[in-house]
Amino acid sequence: MMFETFKQNWAKYAIEAWALGMFMLSASFFVAMIELPGLPIRENIADPMLRRWLIGIMMGCTAITLIYSPWGMRSGAHMNPAVTLAFLFLKKIAPWDAVGYIIAQTTGAVVAMLAAKSIFPMILSDPAVNYVQTLPGMNGVLVAFGAEYFLAMGMILLVLYSSNTTRTAPYTGIFAGITVMVYITLEAPLSGMSINPARTLASAVAAHNFAFYWIYLIAPPAGMLSAAMLWRWYLCQKSEFACSMSGKEN
Repeated sequence: MMFETFKQNWAKYAIEAWALGMFMLSASFFVAMIELPGLPIRENIADPMLRRWLIGIMMGCTAITLIYSPWGMRSGAHMNPAVTLAFLFLKKIAPWDAVGYIIAQTTGAVVAMLAAKSIFPMILSDPAVNYVQTLPGMNGVLVAFGAEYFLAMGMILLVLYSSNTTRTAPYTGIFAGITVMVYITLEAPLSGMSINPARTLASAVAAHNFAFYWIYLIAPPAGMLSAAMLWRWYLCQKSEFACSMSGKEN
């Protein structure tokens, strides 16, 4: 069963690896372009919140582009092990497919960051870029953990509600991209804004810094799984039929 599943769906796994890898390369490029000292944007925009807003726009647009790309639409563009685990809980993805997705997402993100590091070592290692690591801010690890938990919960609830509502379903990817933009702009000083264990792991591998990785390994999946439980409860309140079918809806 496992090998048959992998053989049948390997292309989707490859797409997940490609998508998160592209997201990591995009993050590296735009953070460098906006934050590196000496470059025009950094020299002319002193307000760090305004620079985060620019990064948020770029990363939100990246997410939207990947989600609505032909490849992204084929795999569902999870691009995040926490999303895949939430969908597994809701039975929107088969167990062995979830394994394939998570391995591919992690591999794609790590390979992309190591490739970027090998090609542009001075840029990625500059303190202004710092391998686009997501790290706790000045408020400490508990605040970072809580922020990652609730941001992850909010993101997946948005995705579930929008994708299961007829009028908004076609725009779910746009809503997700806008949410990424808002999160980066407003929340990044607290936790770096990851909500993605594979995304944070890729930066940690490139930087050889795993000091706070446990936050991003635990909080985003916990937040998204909590949201999935709330979503199932919401469906159960609507009707017993919806409760029995909650894991099979798209």
